[in-house]
Amino acid sequence: MAKPIHSMIRVLDEARSVDFYARAFGMRIADRYPFDGFTLVYLKSEEDDYELELTINHGRAEPYTHGTGYGHIAVVVPDVRAEHARFAAEGLNPEPVKEFHRDGALMARFFFVTDPDGYRIEVLERHGRYR
Repeated sequence: MAKPIHSMIRVLDEARSVDFYARAFGMRIADRYPFDGFTLVYLKSEEDDYELELTINHGRAEPYTHGTGYGHIAVVVPDVRAEHARFAAEGLNPEPVKEFHRDGALMARFFFVTDPDGYRIEVLERHGRYR
């Protein structure tokens, strides 16, 4: 069976992105590989082996466009309201907490935050199918 191991996004400023993901999600650099023309930085949290790969193309000055295909990355947390307050205190500008209900029961409690390159990240409370 296949096991997802990482997602890759292209970022403009390595330091700014590493700082954002460290403050927002506790992700630290697991590996960093400079090549001619680009650098790969793998971020992960202590709790999980899944990684976020940042690709930094050297010499790029223009922000990347996300087109119409990108939606978001999602992470789960034990308490979405506490995380929302922490994000706000960190100056990460989280969007308001929202809830989806289905058949009279809570389906999801979540908020979105946008990283420095415009990638949206959904922060879901661990509940139901979101584990």
